Amino acid sequence: MILAVAGGAGGVGTSTVAFALADELGAVCVDGDLAMADLPESRGPDLHDVLADRADPVEAVDESGPVALLACGRTLAGAAACDPDRLADTLRAVEREYGVVVVDCPAGLGRVVGELLAAADSVVLTTRPTEGALAHADRVRTLARGLDTGLVAVAVCRASDTDEARERFGAPSVAVPESETVRRATHLGRPVTTHAPDSRAAKGMTELASVVRQTHTAVGRGN
Repeated sequence: MILAVAGGAGGVGTSTVAFALADELGAVCVDGDLAMADLPESRGPDLHDVLADRADPVEAVDESGPVALLACGRTLAGAAACDPDRLADTLRAVEREYGVVVVDCPAGLGRVVGELLAAADSVVLTTRPTEGALAHADRVRTLARGLDTGLVAVAVCRASDTDEARERFGAPSVAVPESETVRRATHLGRPVTTHAPDSRAAKGMTELASVVRQTHTAVGRGN
C-alpha cells in the first residue's frame, strides 16, 4: 500500500501526520518534498540521490530511527538533479520491500504532488479548521479524484472538532489538537506517537491509523 498525505497548503501539519502515521502503520515514510524537506535528514543516500539515479531506493531507506525513512536532501543542486518521472517507480520499489509506504507530499498542486498522488493507492488529507486551509485541501481532493486516488480520511490539525471537515469532504475526519508535545516531538525528529504515545495528539494519530487499517485490510508487515 502506498498512502499519500497531502494538504495543499503549507503549515497544516502534513509532515507531522505522515511521520506519525508511518510509525503507527509500521511503514516507511518518504519525504516527498524535493525542494523543502521537513522530515529528519538521512545518514546516507536520500531521495535526491535516488531520483538522480545515484542510489537504489531500498538501499536509501534509513532504518536507524524510530521510523524507517526515505529522507530527502536539502540542497538546490540536489533538487535540480531530480527526475520526477522516477517517483512512481521509487515508491513501488520501496513498497515491494516493506509493504507499506506513507508519503509526505509537498504543499501546492505542482507536478511532484501529481506524481505522488498518481502513484498512491489512497490519500489522507491534512488541513486546519480555517476556510483557506479547507479550500486548499479541497483542491487536493479534486486532483486526487482525477487521478483515481481514493480519499481515506481527513486529519484536522490544531482543532478540537471535525464537523466542518466531515461535512465538506464526506470522509472520516480526525482532530489532532494543537500541542506543545507535537512541537517538541518535531524538534527532536521523532513522531509524536513515539515521543508521547499517551498525549491527545498521539491518540488522534492512532485513531487516524485505525481508519486507514479499516480501509486497507492488509497494511504491511506485522499488521
